[in-house]
Amino acid sequence: MTALLSKRITIDVNICHGKPVIRGLRYPIENILEWLSAGMSIDEILADYEDLEKEDILAALFSKNLSTLIAALEIYDFVEITRSTLIKHK
Repeated sequence: MTALLSKRITIDVNICHGKPVIRGLRYPIENILEWLSAGMSIDEILADYEDLEKEDILAALFSKNLSTLIAALEIYDFVEITRSTLIKHK
């Protein structure tokens, strides 16, 4: 899945202010996620934006899930470190 992300999602400071986009096409990942959140189906997005591919949409979804997982792990690590520090100082 990492290969999918690296081929589909690009970051370039000269495109969309450095936001992650699909294949340098000026479609920020956040826009795609907003369209999906608003109720658009993948097929509707593909019909409206013909230069996008199904794999682009899936990569956007995967990147969101991955960033959510990383955030959750960071919170877990913070809690564990805090708890172990508090136990040591009792």
